[in-house]
Amino acid sequence: MIDNFSIALTHGLLLIAAWRLIHRDDLDVEDPPERDKEPAGFLKRPTSNGSRPDA
Repeated sequence: MIDNFSIALTHGLLLIAAWRLIHRDDLDVEDPPERDKEPAGFLKRPTSNGSRPDA
């Protein structure tokens, strides 16, 4: 009897916690990332003398 009650209680509490998390309004709201001041990688422009900037 105690084992079934403890399992039901813990699973019920987990269900309530999941239900409250799913229905939060701010769950999927994120600010867009800030743009880089200098592009890196493929978007980086070569220097005017033609050499690689990282060399």
